[in-house]
Amino acid sequence: MKITLHIPDEISQEPTFSRANWLREIAIALFEQEHVTLEGASQIADMHLMEFQKCLGNRGNCIHYDMQEFDEDIQNLRSRGWL
Repeated sequence: MKITLHIPDEISQEPTFSRANWLREIAIALFEQEHVTLEGASQIADMHLMEFQKCLGNRGNCIHYDMQEFDEDIQNLRSRGWL
């Protein structure tokens, strides 16, 4: 498997590019290249799913959210009594 990392200049030029930064960037790359799911990528990045989605959105990344995932989310919300 080949993974290409595209790290924004403002991030890569941080004087203390930490382990957490690397994990986040690797997770983003794996997700963008469709090697892992959104949830899997958020776990790799050690970020809450919503926080990871926000990170992707801030970079203008597409979240690859299809109708099957939407239906599953609706079912999960209904089973928890939120809808």
